[in-house]
Amino acid sequence: MSQYFIYYTESQIVCLIIFSIILLHDLSRIDRQEKQIRFDYALFSFMLYFISDTFWAAIISGVIPKTTVSATIANYFNNFFMALITYNWFMYVLSVEKVGKKYSPRQKLLFALPLIASAVVSFALYGLRPDLMFGPDLSTTAVSTLMLVLVPIIYIVAILIYTVRKAAEAKTREERYTHIRLGALPLAIVFGGLLQVIMLESVPIFCFSCSVVMIVFYIQSIESQVSLDPLTGLNNRGQLQRYVQQSSTLFREGLKTFVAMIDVNDFKRINDGYGHAEGDRALVIIADSLRQAAGEVGFPVFISRYGGDEFVIIMHCREADAPERLRDSIRAGIKENSEKAGITYTISVAFGCDELSPRGESFDDCLRRADEKSYKDKELQKGLR
Repeated sequence: MSQYFIYYTESQIVCLIIFSIILLHDLSRIDRQEKQIRFDYALFSFMLYFISDTFWAAIISGVIPKTTVSATIANYFNNFFMALITYNWFMYVLSVEKVGKKYSPRQKLLFALPLIASAVVSFALYGLRPDLMFGPDLSTTAVSTLMLVLVPIIYIVAILIYTVRKAAEAKTREERYTHIRLGALPLAIVFGGLLQVIMLESVPIFCFSCSVVMIVFYIQSIESQVSLDPLTGLNNRGQLQRYVQQSSTLFREGLKTFVAMIDVNDFKRINDGYGHAEGDRALVIIADSLRQAAGEVGFPVFISRYGGDEFVIIMHCREADAPERLRDSIRAGIKENSEKAGITYTISVAFGCDELSPRGESFDDCLRRADEKSYKDKELQKGLR
């Protein structure tokens, strides 16, 4: 049993070190967003659970005397930290989906209610009715197991319902993958826990599965920070440059390649008249409209925020009129999303597009022509007002 405890503890320490490195790296950043903070909360919750679980392993192996007090402390905190993990992941999902800030303090309290109720009920049961929680040999009972999994199941089901619904509504494959990935993490962790309990009880496979899943998420988060614009969630200029450097993605067999430059009309007026926060809101509305239109046209589209109020779109299609259809869809989407947002000003964009020739033409030359056409479109729209 002592060898079991040593091996179990070594495994938990390795996982704690991995999570500590990730957490310290995140805490050293001065530009942490809400979703990164929520991710760090989930990391810390895992770490607390690993420590509590190690304490319980010490009791089972006889390193620490197995008494009612020690068993109660270990199992109570195991239950609480497991619920805390799923609660923090639930809040992380909301922040990634960019809806977390929309909730009032009262709604956030409602989200935390299962966690709070679990802590209170568990405390009462372990304190007042320990006979319900432990058998004669202080082994855990079905009631104790229920208290361990009940609240996590509530949060996991809520996460699955939300992410599946969002995946069904997604307009692009990338968005759909993001939703599915968020909902899959709790299932991966549950699977690891079941393997440990049912098949490999003496092996700390739960901490290993948690570590693998969180590392994968962290790597993908770092990649997103490198390749995505933090405001709009679109590809940034660096990702655009990487995309155009790959001829296999820039030119596709049997398809024409079009490059479009999109520029927001009178963006300075929005910033000066309504504030920069409202200007950011307008850019987000445009970005959402671009994604929505790209998901509806039926051909591959790459979207990037070029800088400021400019966006670049690369289209791979067969029909020569496809760019015009995309332009009309974008403008219709901006109008619809502006009305839904209830803004009091008008958002409009200038659209310029040209075909990229595969015969030795540089991307920059095509983009320059698209930019010139965008400027002419902007002047034309001014003349129509």
